[in-house]
Amino acid sequence: MSQALRGSAAVVGVGLAGLGEAPGGRSAIDIMAEAAHAALADAGLSVRDVDGLFPCSSFHMLPGVAVAEYLGIRPTFSDANMIGGASPVHHLLNAALALQAGLCKVALICYGSNQRTAFGRLAANSLSDPRPYEIPYHPRYPISAYALAAARHMHEFGTTREQLAEVAVAARKWAAMNPRAFMREPLGIQDVLSSRMVAYPLTVRDCCLVTDGGGAAVMVRADRARDCRMQPVYLLGAATAHWHWQISTMWDLTTTAAADSGRGAFKMAGLSPADIDVLQLYDAFTINPILFLEDLGFCRKGEGGEFVANGRIAPGGSLPVNTNGGGLSFGHPGAYGVFTIVEAVEQLRGQSGERQVKGARTALCHGNGAVLSAQSTAILGTAATL
Repeated sequence: MSQALRGSAAVVGVGLAGLGEAPGGRSAIDIMAEAAHAALADAGLSVRDVDGLFPCSSFHMLPGVAVAEYLGIRPTFSDANMIGGASPVHHLLNAALALQAGLCKVALICYGSNQRTAFGRLAANSLSDPRPYEIPYHPRYPISAYALAAARHMHEFGTTREQLAEVAVAARKWAAMNPRAFMREPLGIQDVLSSRMVAYPLTVRDCCLVTDGGGAAVMVRADRARDCRMQPVYLLGAATAHWHWQISTMWDLTTTAAADSGRGAFKMAGLSPADIDVLQLYDAFTINPILFLEDLGFCRKGEGGEFVANGRIAPGGSLPVNTNGGGLSFGHPGAYGVFTIVEAVEQLRGQSGERQVKGARTALCHGNGAVLSAQSTAILGTAATL
C-alpha cells in the first residue's frame, strides 16, 4: 500500500500570509485563511474547489469545523489531527491517502497564528494537560525540555555550544538571502554564545523566533496535477512516529522518533539520505537539526555537532538545510511545520531566488511536535524523480 502512494499525489499550490507581524489586528484564523487563498491562487484554483480540509491550529478546540465555516467549505473529507508543529507535514500523508481513496479531489493543508501580536512570547499552548512528573519542578515550557536534550547530547557525545551556534548562524545566512525572513542581520558564533542565556545551554539565539504567520499547501491526485497552473511537486514518501508526550518519559533524550518516521519515508520513496538535495528541518531550537540529521540518517548518532560545523549546512556548504532561514531566522508563529513544505516546494520549482539550490530535484521536510514528541517526515520530488 505504501509503495502505491509514491507519486500518487502532488502539491500544486503553496502560499504564505501575515509573516513577522501581521498588520491590522488579524486573528489566527484570518492569517490562515489568507494563506489558504494564496495557495489556491498559486494552483489556479479557488476555495470552491476544495473538498478536503486539513487544518492545524493551536487556537481552536475544533479547528476542522471552525476553518471550514470561516472559508465557506463543506468538505467531503476533513482531518484536523493535532500533533503539534509536525501536523502539516503529517497531513501530506493523510491528504494523499484521502485523494487516492477518492474521498476528496482537492486537499487544503493550512496553518495560521498571530502569536507575536497576540501574546508576544514563546509559550506552550497546552499547559492544562497534566504532567505530574514535571510540573512540581516549575519547568519553562517548552525550552526546559529542549535544554535537557541539548545538555544530554553535550554530555554524552561531546557536542559543544559552538556547534549548536553553527545551526543558528547557518540559518541566519540563509535568511539574509530571503526578503521574507523576519531576522536578516549578520549573526556570528560569538553573537550566539554571548546572547542572553534562557535555559542552559541554550541562549536566546539558540531559540526560535516568536512571530505571526501562516502557510498553506494544495494537493491533488497526480493525474490532475499536470493540468494545474504551477509545476507539480510530488509526494514520494511520508511517515509519522511518536514515542512520548512529556519529556520526562522520553526513553533517550538524544534519540527522537524521527528515526522511525525517516525510515518509513525513505522506504516509501525508495531513496536514501544521499539522494536528498535540500532539507527543511523543524528548528525550534539549535539542538533540533543536530538530532534530526542523526536520526534521519545523514550522519551517525553523536556526530551531529561535528556534522554541522564549518558551515556545512549554510549557503555554500555541502548540505543545504533550512534554506528560508528556518524557525530560528525566517519565522516561527507557534508552529513551523507548514513552512518546511512551502520552502521545499519553492526550491523544487526553482523559485527561491538568491538562495536557490541549483538543480534541486528532491527535498525532505521534517516536522516536530511538542517536546521532541511527534515526528513527521515527507520526501518531495520533481517529475524527474517519478
